[in-house]
Amino acid sequence: MIISFKHKGLEKFYKTGSTAGIVVSHKKKLQILLTHLENTKVINDMNIIGFDLHKLSGNLKDHWSVKVNGNWRVTFKLENGHIQVVDYQDYH
Repeated sequence: MIISFKHKGLEKFYKTGSTAGIVVSHKKKLQILLTHLENTKVINDMNIIGFDLHKLSGNLKDHWSVKVNGNWRVTFKLENGHIQVVDYQDYH
């Protein structure tokens, strides 16, 4: 279950389908990623070919990342079976 977002555009897309705050060409992949995040209870649930799941370090050491496209990633934190602080960013 997703309980919080950092990226307001992604949150709006998730809740209403509005693409105003995202790269429109990422719409389909974001829908797939968000659906999987919604159903994730353990981190291995996101270890799917093409998602390029990996643990982050530094300031985001408790967060995970999955690939959207190119340098774009969705990052999140999994705590007690809940997805938190979901962000959408070009961090490379």
